[in-house]
Amino acid sequence: MNIQGHEDSKARSMKRKFSPVSEKEEDVAKKIVDSAYAVHKSLGPGLLEKVYEVCFCHELNKRGLKYQRQVSLPIVYDGLTFDEGLRVDVFVEESIIFELKAVDQVNPVWKAQVLSHLRMTKKRLGLLIDFNVPLIKKGIERIIS
Repeated sequence: MNIQGHEDSKARSMKRKFSPVSEKEEDVAKKIVDSAYAVHKSLGPGLLEKVYEVCFCHELNKRGLKYQRQVSLPIVYDGLTFDEGLRVDVFVEESIIFELKAVDQVNPVWKAQVLSHLRMTKKRLGLLIDFNVPLIKKGIERIIS
């Protein structure tokens, strides 16, 4: 088998391993991104995360989406549950984890954090959005577990 054939086989194997997110999750994700665009268009970059979060949640509400802010995420370790430590910025429609940033430089650990939150909640889709960018599309990262 040539290298290209091996790579194609590997790609097909990876595609089978990860099923696509549901239509509902896709619809909610589009509304989340639309909400982020609306907030960024109105406010621009340079504000505190808390400001973006409250305005973003207002936009979610206008789109008929249910959400929870600053959700505590318990840690289960060695058969014990610990309630301190982890927080999800916004949990939308009990299915999508949204992490919001307003920083000069994105830290790769935040993507790992979203992936960990997805694993711990057994959810598939997360969005990491940095509002401190000139164009919001440059600040959006979609994360699937």
